[in-house]
Amino acid sequence: MWMRKISLLFCSLILVIMTACSSGSGGDAKTVEPGKAEEAVNAPAEATNEQPTNESTSEEDITGTPEMDFDMGGSTIKWVSWYDESIQEDNPDNINRKRNLEELMEKHNFKMEYETVDFGEYQDKVTASLVAGEPIGDIIRVARPWMIPTLVNQGLFAPVDEYTKNEKVFIQQYTNEYSQYEGRGYGFRTGINGASSGIFYNRTLMNQLGMKPLQEYVNEDKWNWDTFIQVAKEANKDSNNDGKLDIWGLATASLLVPAMASNEANLVILDQQGLEDPKTLEVLNFLSRLATEAVGRPTEGGDWTEPGQFFRQGNTLMFAGSDYEMENFKKDMPDYDIGFLPFPKGPSATSYHSHNTIPNYLTIPSAVEHPERLVYIYEKINDIDSIYDYPKQSTLETLFSNEDDIENAKMAGESIKVIDTESGYPSMPYYDFIGEIMEGIPVSTVVEKYKGPFQSAIDAVWKK
Repeated sequence: MWMRKISLLFCSLILVIMTACSSGSGGDAKTVEPGKAEEAVNAPAEATNEQPTNESTSEEDITGTPEMDFDMGGSTIKWVSWYDESIQEDNPDNINRKRNLEELMEKHNFKMEYETVDFGEYQDKVTASLVAGEPIGDIIRVARPWMIPTLVNQGLFAPVDEYTKNEKVFIQQYTNEYSQYEGRGYGFRTGINGASSGIFYNRTLMNQLGMKPLQEYVNEDKWNWDTFIQVAKEANKDSNNDGKLDIWGLATASLLVPAMASNEANLVILDQQGLEDPKTLEVLNFLSRLATEAVGRPTEGGDWTEPGQFFRQGNTLMFAGSDYEMENFKKDMPDYDIGFLPFPKGPSATSYHSHNTIPNYLTIPSAVEHPERLVYIYEKINDIDSIYDYPKQSTLETLFSNEDDIENAKMAGESIKVIDTESGYPSMPYYDFIGEIMEGIPVSTVVEKYKGPFQSAIDAVWKK
């Protein structure tokens, strides 16, 4: 039962997660819906056979790449994505980006073309074009599992890490961590890391139960797995004394991915299974405790939306989710005061983290000439003085009215940990593994059973 529910939940959320983590300019990221990603920070570029007349070779630093002088001969830069990446003049920052693009097109003599490919066909079309040596675009948005290690190992992408040193523009985690392969970075993007994931909680219910304000655990730096379980158990109530719980502390105990991120663990470490890693074992024992101590609200046979529906009933204190879900909570729960906390820290973590299972970013095929020009154009489009005080300011201040919630969402989004799952390793028995943990089978037994199959799934991808 657990396996089936978890499988449905994960598959249904994949596209939501990918689009959510594609959203956002420095200050005005938009709420996203399944199949619809919005990234306000868009900047294309293209290669040409034209040689630069006076191209600077100075090393980049955080102050930005020195001005480059080249003529692209009127060529068109083709930017390909599964959503429209053109710059929309919907806020002052984007107006400045659009102006920068227009000035760059005039100065360097090129045009910009944005192409959208249906998500259902996207991976196959991109892969086929790259393998054939005829890339579908000059700049292509790609999800990490689609390219690493297989396509990068074939030399189909150009490394870009030497061009992305400008920390004002480029999110260093995407180049230096998420798109790393054998010491080089192959992806780049600007704007925000992605959605802030954490714990939504019903402040109205918390006050009705006379509980200690959950924000105080964060303020005291005591918001960890132990206090999380303590809070959830405290909220589990039989309010009418009929022998059955009718108020619950936690919408579901199935929290593998956010728990892995919160403890800085991963199921895959380089090209090896991570089930025996001490950090992973801490996560699995935490989940086992949630299951065996009946901490979470039990399923009633619903689909992947069940935990969210439980939370909406107003009788469940906590729900693990991402910041953009607040918009619907406000619509569906107008009589409740909803708060937001980072996901509690694991014992091996020193700070709070959000999670991502399928990071995506911009890439340049190796068949495209002069990748440095394309990254340069992208940089110069996005090198602006934002009117916002911090990334996602307008979005977070729209979603949340409570200052503590805003600060928590900011804090949670400062570091996003990528958790490898079956999305990158198709033969990984991911759901069977989770199912047995949630059934309360001893962690040591489950790890011993699945470490071999997990390694085989990894070897299949890494061709070992």
